[in-house]
Amino acid sequence: MAAVFERSGVKFQFPENWAVETEDSDSGGWTVAVQSPVTAFVVVSLRTDGQTATEVADEALAAVKAEYADAEAEAVVESLAGRPALGHDIDFLTLDTTTSCWTRCVDTADGPLLVLCQVSDFDRAVNGPVLDAITTSLEIADE
Repeated sequence: MAAVFERSGVKFQFPENWAVETEDSDSGGWTVAVQSPVTAFVVVSLRTDGQTATEVADEALAAVKAEYADAEAEAVVESLAGRPALGHDIDFLTLDTTTSCWTRCVDTADGPLLVLCQVSDFDRAVNGPVLDAITTSLEIADE
């Protein structure tokens, strides 16, 4: 069975054996992290601090590059939850393993919504498709 996260008009499904942690921000936004039993995870964050989707996507890329200096990134524009999404496909090495991270940011009535997924080569075959299914299940209520 799939578990469901739902808050502020944002809804998505994820495996029920994945750990969930939520955090509220002082600005009224929130972040939920959903972690697989191995290395894969997804972070969804509603930003209500007045930033634009472009700024949030660029900030996420800068954070990854600050942590992993050798990170290589490619800008991406695609559709997410039926909305235009911008972000980056990012690859870097961790513990001699290639790790892939992708960010997508969409506008919502409450502010930009950032989706960040990450998986290493260690469990990419199993959890890469799961991360894709999670992002495909994402729904955002109309403004």
